[in-house]
Amino acid sequence: MTEKKPAHMRHEDWVERQLREARERGAFDNLDGHGKPLRSLDRPFSAEQWARDWVERSGGDLQALLPPLLILRKERAALLQALPTIGSEQVLRETVADFNARLLDQYRRPMDGPLIAVGVLDADETVALWQQARPEPEPVPEPTPPTARPGLFARVRTLVLNRRGRAPGADPFRTD
Repeated sequence: MTEKKPAHMRHEDWVERQLREARERGAFDNLDGHGKPLRSLDRPFSAEQWARDWVERSGGDLQALLPPLLILRKERAALLQALPTIGSEQVLRETVADFNARLLDQYRRPMDGPLIAVGVLDADETVALWQQARPEPEPVPEPTPPTARPGLFARVRTLVLNRRGRAPGADPFRTD
């Protein structure tokens, strides 16, 4: 659309001509949503819905639209839910300290929305919950002592006795 509108032509006619020529060239073929109805035509426009749709289309995280304290409340619940998966007590204490620092920092800021109560995590109580939630380690089975393999002479003797039809425990010097 680099050409200028002719001075004698109305703006609507020029736009319609541009659209018709693009349609004839096939410029609108194979577009996303081709042949599908437009979404959200049956409901009134809202800025929140537009923002939600835009975040979904761009592949973003919808949690970014939530108030910060609500995000921290969800993070706290997820942390307590994931206690059994945390590898060591030191990692848990560092995670709790980081969460508490971010929570207290958020409480010190001016409120952007409603006040949402989110409790600070006590590190010792969280470690106690972690210790209760961890699965017991499987007992290590005692190693079985290796069975001694018979020596070469004993194996040869067993083979010879088996060929003669005698049992392996029988007296080899007996001649029946």
